[in-house]
Amino acid sequence: MSVDVFEPLAGLEGVGSAARAARDAVDVLLRDRGLRRVGSDMTAEALLRGAHASAALAGSTATPDEVRRGAADGLASGAVRMTGELMTLAPQVDKAPVQVWTRLHQLAAADLVPAAELGHVRTAAEPIPDDIPGLPPAPPADEMWERLSALAQNLTRPTKAPGLVVAAIVHAELAVLRPFPIANGLVARAAERCLLVARGIDPVAVTVPEGGHYVLRATYAPGLTDYTARGLTGVRDWLLRSCEVVTKGAELSPLAP
Repeated sequence: MSVDVFEPLAGLEGVGSAARAARDAVDVLLRDRGLRRVGSDMTAEALLRGAHASAALAGSTATPDEVRRGAADGLASGAVRMTGELMTLAPQVDKAPVQVWTRLHQLAAADLVPAAELGHVRTAAEPIPDDIPGLPPAPPADEMWERLSALAQNLTRPTKAPGLVVAAIVHAELAVLRPFPIANGLVARAAERCLLVARGIDPVAVTVPEGGHYVLRATYAPGLTDYTARGLTGVRDWLLRSCEVVTKGAELSPLAP
């Protein structure tokens, strides 16, 4: 019998109610605007806003206008490329998560590393990446591989935890593990968004959770550090922050009044 590792985390103090409130914020947005009236243009706009916010968190200096014109730097261009395939990748993330994560990296880092490094999960022979400022050192390759494999296996198993909780844990694990040589933050945030789509939180991708992370950027690296260092307390605080991110993502939607 498989173990549901996500359900106990959803039961941490305050997480269940915060997740329900965040889900309600998205549901109200979709219900008020009419889910059937959400066109592909609204999804594209929300994904573009998310790409700009995620790239800015990663250190991009591109403006929203430059991102729209396709004249952005490598980080922003990679974030935009990921949005182009996100709705196609989302249905696969529960079945083949590692393949989805490596594809996201191929898209995110196409302008940043040689072709041989695209979608390549690091080995013990390679440097430990340090591409998310403010985080403690990433674990060595053997520990990273063990945790990444466990995360992938758990994603393919049934869980009673809200999709928002699962998405937040995947984001944190990918950011902390940093399985790729570069662009790990971009991949982690895109992986979270894939799960928010796949698990029915925002099936049409019209919220902007990356924008929520950017608004709360002062607590981004500290939140991930606490997730690593403070046991279940750090995990709970990260999940509560993630619920706030989803709520703010609904407020930043192109559908929002």
